[in-house]
Amino acid sequence: MFKYTRHSLKKLETLLEELDYTVRYEKGNFNSGYCIVEDRKVAVINKFYDTEGRINCLVDILGKMEVPVEQLSEPSAKFFKKINELTASEEEE
Repeated sequence: MFKYTRHSLKKLETLLEELDYTVRYEKGNFNSGYCIVEDRKVAVINKFYDTEGRINCLVDILGKMEVPVEQLSEPSAKFFKKINELTASEEEE
């Protein structure tokens, strides 16, 4: 079970920072709640989303990326593996 807490959000933000991405929370017209700025490694999330919405956006972004796990620190790599396992099990259901 994945908990939608500020602590989990911070872990996701740290994971993306280790992948050289910048996470920004801003207002805008987002069809999916977020956008990736082309060629810049910047993820812009709708600032009006609550913690759960922000986490879901970041997990969605991670799911669409090729993540070099060897680039991550050990805690981030474990967290990423946990997220992948949970999202894989949700897709099976």
